[in-house]
Amino acid sequence: MTEPDPPLTATDRLRHEIVTGRLGPGERLVEMQLTELLGAGRGAVRSALVELEKEGLVTREANRGATVRRVSLAEAIQITEARSALEALVAAHAAERADASDRRRLQAVLKEMSRAVRSGDHARYSELNSSLHSELRRISDHTVANELVANLRHRAAGHEYRLALMPGRPEESLTQHRAIVEAIVAGDPEAAAGAMRAHLTSVIDVLRHWARVEQPAV
Repeated sequence: MTEPDPPLTATDRLRHEIVTGRLGPGERLVEMQLTELLGAGRGAVRSALVELEKEGLVTREANRGATVRRVSLAEAIQITEARSALEALVAAHAAERADASDRRRLQAVLKEMSRAVRSGDHARYSELNSSLHSELRRISDHTVANELVANLRHRAAGHEYRLALMPGRPEESLTQHRAIVEAIVAGDPEAAAGAMRAHLTSVIDVLRHWARVEQPAV
């Protein structure tokens, strides 16, 4: 019998509000308002703000309170470059360690991702994308890389969510994730690492394009 998922903490709920863009960059995070939004006490809200500041999602300043941290495109590019090295390692370890149950779970998530793309549900695709990467980290069992990757993904989550809404991007991303999963199912660590690097290189290319287009005129 499958154990039920533990209830979401105030930190989990606040993180979700930020990474999905419901609380946008630069938005003030007022404790009293957050207690209502999250259905949590002031102590839990303060703890959530402290934890999310460590993750790079929140900025806290003396006498000014907390705000959602702004992550520039230049920083997002650097974050994704670092992720590429780490997640290639994660993918390689996942290919070496995946058992039959793990492979079925990856294929099931990929199938759901295909359905989301066909139905045009980009928000759902973004959630499944995160789920697939979480599964890879679980399977890889590489504690250090996994902790670093999770932190980096949270910091650039706003840009990642925007990427999922870009026309044509989910289809391209799905093809890239399919290559990663196929390599892991085949037990090929080199192919898995290469497919992950190719996927994140394409993300970097889009971010660099946005940076060029959105750079203010001098």
